[in-house]
Order: sequence, then structure tokens, then C-alpha cells
Amino acid sequence: MFLGTYRPRLDDKGRLILPAKFREQLADGLVMTKGQEHCLFVHRRDDFAQQVAKMQTAPSSVRAVRDHSRVYLSSATDEVPDRQGRITIPQTLRDYAKLDREVAVIGNGLRAEIWDAQAWDDYVTAAEQAFADQEVEVMPGFF
Repeated sequence: MFLGTYRPRLDDKGRLILPAKFREQLADGLVMTKGQEHCLFVHRRDDFAQQVAKMQTAPSSVRAVRDHSRVYLSSATDEVPDRQGRITIPQTLRDYAKLDREVAVIGNGLRAEIWDAQAWDDYVTAAEQAFADQEVEVMPGFF
């Protein structure tokens, strides 16, 4: 499970040192792709394969399904961390997420997310108040 927030930096070659707590889970490889709000989603390979299998059951006659599948899967790249726990983020994904040097890597349960640090800070600032003010059960049975 991916939990927490970490603040590594990208090097000049677009490489990211994965947070130590995530390295073992991703040591055998990962799949990185575009996520919502212009972040990157990072999945363990097996989890990504299961997700793709579920996606394939959605009706391809629905345009939104086709659009989502095309963007999500065409931007996906598989990586294997090097001995230092580094991965290279392709330029197209860095451009999409507006990643420069300062990044935030967050745990989101079954996936990690990579954000531009300022974009993450802005998102949290906006979302925390709504989270604190929530009056209805957003996730039935949990809150």
C-alpha cells in the first residue's frame, strides 16, 4: 500500500529517486501514466494489468470509455528502478504534469502519484477545506 507524502527532486536527466518506503513495492517494475489533475499515476505492474483488464470490460461503443482508454494507455510507460531506486520520467509525461525540479510523490492506496510540488500544495489547500467541511457520506460505509 502506498501512503504518505514525499518531496524528492528530479535530476537534470528527468530521473526521480523513489521514496524508500515505495521502493520494495516497485522493485520488480512499475507502470507510469497520465492521471487526472495533471499528475502521474504510478502502479505496480500486476495492479496495472488488473486495472486494464477491468477497463476492457467497459463498452467501447461509449466515446468517453474510448477517450479515457486511449489517453490512459497510450501515455503509459513501464520502468524498472535502477539500483539507486531511480526511475526516468519520459519528457512527454514531465510536460503533461508540468514537472520541473521540485516534485511531490504521494501515496494513494494502490497507486502512487507524482505531482509538481506547487500544484500539489495548491491542490491540498483547495481540497482540505472541502474535506473538513464534508457533511454527507462521500464514501458509503467509511465516513
